[in-house]
Amino acid sequence: MFRSRSLLLALLLLPLVPAPSALAHGSHGGGGEESLEAGEFDFTPLITVEGHGGFDTNLEGSPKHYAVDALFGGVFQWGLGNGGSLSIEAAVGPTLVWGEAEHFYGKVHAHDDHDEHEEDHDEHEHDEHEEGHDEHEEGHDEHEEDHDEHEEDHDDHDDEHEHEHDDEHEHDDHDHEGHAHEGHDHGHGSTEFQRTDVRGYLQVRYAPNDRLSFSVNWNPYFVTQDQGHDVQGLKNEIGAKVLWALGDGDVNFGLGDGLEDLVNGVFLSVEHRQGWESDGVWIGNYTDPRVGVGFTIGSDQINVSIEAGPRFYTPGSYSGLDQRTDFAGEIELLVPVGDANLFAHWQPTYSGTDAPGWGEGWQHHIGTGMSFTF
Repeated sequence: MFRSRSLLLALLLLPLVPAPSALAHGSHGGGGEESLEAGEFDFTPLITVEGHGGFDTNLEGSPKHYAVDALFGGVFQWGLGNGGSLSIEAAVGPTLVWGEAEHFYGKVHAHDDHDEHEEDHDEHEHDEHEEGHDEHEEGHDEHEEDHDEHEEDHDDHDDEHEHEHDDEHEHDDHDHEGHAHEGHDHGHGSTEFQRTDVRGYLQVRYAPNDRLSFSVNWNPYFVTQDQGHDVQGLKNEIGAKVLWALGDGDVNFGLGDGLEDLVNGVFLSVEHRQGWESDGVWIGNYTDPRVGVGFTIGSDQINVSIEAGPRFYTPGSYSGLDQRTDFAGEIELLVPVGDANLFAHWQPTYSGTDAPGWGEGWQHHIGTGMSFTF
């Protein structure tokens, strides 16, 4: 346990330094990449290790989750001429989970345990009352001769029965409230090491030139066992993205470029994503139109990418929530270190909607790690 926590802490505290744009999260497709000639083919083996955490501060109990991923895969790339390319990237590997498994944005927990408990409680009380009533009628038949005395005893019995029934009902309500509270804490508050899951990544990217790209991707995630709110099975997330670099992307403050040159690093993007839980429930979808800028600083070629925009979110019907518009962004740092690429990123989102199971406020996802190419 101590080793696992130490590994997680070390990865989360790695220096905030970045990686080459061709293989990093924040590539905006403009400049900085060595393009293949038409007809050329290249394959790059890739290993990525990342520690990341999610902090849902807008939800009740401020649930958190942490994970360490080790993905093994590679990138197949074909040159198309005019700076264009077609690439396929695939990777798979284990992920160590603390707390809940990583989930699709906007997921809420539907609480129906309370209603089931109340229904069971009512049926239990009804059965006990009928049983007591039958026993009372049987006693009434046995003591029919002493009817007046029995009625007096019956009145006393009713008073005692009502008193005991009220006491038991209040006691059960109190126990039920405590039980529900304890269950909620167990589902959201625990950040103990849970298990090892398996995740994958598949992306196809087409770039007709060095400024425009289209991509689709699939992120499968297999939960290896039932635990808390996590259900054993395959989670699925799919997405599509269009990215257009307005400039050549070659902005390097370390080589004398100034703020007026930032326009060459501006890019626009639109991304749409949908997610399903491991039990098949459709969590929802969102569309992110964004404006961003990328630039390089320092002699170490630290690549910085900043992007932000509205998030148009449509929740699944399971949640009972309405469509809304949130805010989402990302800041990423990347730097090459020999054949390795260090990276760190922060993805904040803000929701101004306060609804059952959801709350107004911020969610944060942070991560840092290293990619190795061969």
